[in-house]
Formats: sequence, structure tokens, C-alpha cells
Amino acid sequence: MEFAPEGPMAIPLWINGRAYLTVGERFFDVVNPTTGEARHRVPMCGAEEAASAVDAARAAQGEWAAMGLAARQLCLVRLADGLARYAGHFAKLLMQDSGCAEAQADAEIAEAVAGLRAMSVGETGVLALVVDAGRPLAGLVAAAVPALLAGAALIVKPSPKAPSVAFALCELATRCEWPAGVLNLVHGDGPAIEGLCVAGVDRLVFTGDPALGGQVGALVAKHGTPFVMAA
Repeated sequence: MEFAPEGPMAIPLWINGRAYLTVGERFFDVVNPTTGEARHRVPMCGAEEAASAVDAARAAQGEWAAMGLAARQLCLVRLADGLARYAGHFAKLLMQDSGCAEAQADAEIAEAVAGLRAMSVGETGVLALVVDAGRPLAGLVAAAVPALLAGAALIVKPSPKAPSVAFALCELATRCEWPAGVLNLVHGDGPAIEGLCVAGVDRLVFTGDPALGGQVGALVAKHGTPFVMAA
């Protein structure tokens, strides 16, 4: 779907179980570092889009928590099965965004599939999850699964450099009949992160490079939002 008359195809947000269209003032081109080709772009979101995502997560969280641990675990297992089924598609997205080799992409998919089958329960609530470009799928899964098993609803903010697999995972969760609003996605940088804090997430979790995490933590601290650096 084209948000502008020029440039590559835009990847939309994912809010309340469906693609969410928005046209911001800024776009970020997703450039394959190996080829220099920009195949996609993402809208750089702010407070309005962040608030919509938090509202959707807040509305869904109670139902998700009430389902019980066994039902939530079954949802994650179904998502793992779906990811394994579409492993080739997800690997292609990883390679297009990051320029990584096929073997590296396949290994990250396998790690994510195993992570979705893990049984590690964290804390519940409405969480924002900021993921860097280093492990855009496996890092997301490792940080998200304990919270999801605990009954949390999430708003994922992937790196603008590697957003494709996060969006595809949200779409796949809906195809696997997850409740709408449990897994949401916004694009952006500082304004999107601050928007999530202002909208009232219970905590913000960062996974990725510690130096970047320190910058995110400093931004979050200005709003008094609890901040966690995932291992």
C-alpha cells in the first residue's frame, strides 16, 4: 500500500488486530545495507498513533489475562507452528531488511520458533517493547513471550531499520486467532517512544544494544515510566 506518490511501499502499523493506516510527516526508508536498495518505508509515528495502540492493548489485556495460562500458551504454540510454516517468507524479510546471509536468517527464525514454545512467565500489564535491528525477530520473541504468558498485552516498536518481521509476526498472530489488541505495532523513533510513555504504558522494555538502550532509558526516565533492559 502506497502512502505517498513516490518512494517504496510503506509498511503500516498494526493496531487492534489489523493494519492501521497513517500518513505522518516523516517516513524512514528501509535500506538493505548489502545492496543499498530501499524496498520499504515506514511512517514515523508520534503521540496520536502511540495512544491508539496503547488504548487497544489496554482494552484487550483483561480478556487475554482471563483466558488463563494454558490458553495463552496454546496461542503461542500456534504462532510458533505458523512461523515454522512460513519460515522461508520470514527469512526473506530478514535478509531484505538487514542484508544478512540466508543461514543467519534461518538460524534466527529457528531461535524465534523455539522461543515461542518456551515456558518462562514474567509480569503482566500493558507493555511497550522497543527492539533494535540486531535481532529483530528473535530479540522480540525473547522479550515478549514471558510477558505474554503472564497475561500482558504489548505494543512493539521495532527498529525502523528492520521492521518487516515484526509486522509480519503481528499479522500472523491475528491469522492464528489471537484476540485483537494483544499484539500491536507502531513505527518511529524518539517521538513514538515518548508517545507510548505519555499514553500510559505500565513499563517499557528495551532489547538490543546496551548503548542504544541507555539512550532509550534516558528518554523514558523523563516521563517516569518504569524501564527494563531485557537480557
